Amino acid sequence: MTTIKKLSTNMAFTQTATAPDSTSVRDGRHHGIPVMLQRAIAGLGMLFISPLLILVMLLIKLESQGPCVYKQVRVGKLGRRFTMYKFRSMYMADDPKFKAPDPSQSNRDGVCAKFHNDPRITRVGRFIRKYSIDELPQLFNVVCGDMLLIGPRPALENEVSAYQVNELARLNCEQGLTGLWQVTGRADTTFEQQVMLDTQYIDNQSTVQDIKIICRTIPCVLGARGAY
Repeated sequence: MTTIKKLSTNMAFTQTATAPDSTSVRDGRHHGIPVMLQRAIAGLGMLFISPLLILVMLLIKLESQGPCVYKQVRVGKLGRRFTMYKFRSMYMADDPKFKAPDPSQSNRDGVCAKFHNDPRITRVGRFIRKYSIDELPQLFNVVCGDMLLIGPRPALENEVSAYQVNELARLNCEQGLTGLWQVTGRADTTFEQQVMLDTQYIDNQSTVQDIKIICRTIPCVLGARGAY
């Protein structure tokens, strides 16, 4: 109940802070922090945190079998497919410790399943997911031009295929590493709330809003609120 109240408060703040701006509409163009600047920041960020990246890869390799970096096909702007990178946080299907979750036990309604106690997640994986460290390889996606630092999160192909017409609106801009719904509630948001926040971001995209989202991302990650 406390989490729901906090989420409602955050969403109310977000709606107030991002009132519609006639100069920023869902026209398919980028209105946020310049793309080349975002790529440069991502590249410098990767160099700065390279010791952490190496350490995480080592820990993943020591705990379980399989590659350190996991690759998935995701859907980007206007349905473009690309390969997204994440640190592997789960046991591989051929690992003796692997156990598939019960789909009926998903803690999120809608097309995006999410499990509070997912048996596939490793001990290292649970930690890096809690603090979003598993997402850091996506800085490489930003450098390569697949994604931006700020934008709606790229969805899986099977999720997009199940979208309703109004939900496809979240594909009207470049997908991002962090976004409005991540700083509003992360995994505590419902799928409907995610769509609402993503389309709200697209309708009101601006450099100022992007900077606000980046600033709000840091305490959200450190606080690990809504992450599992």
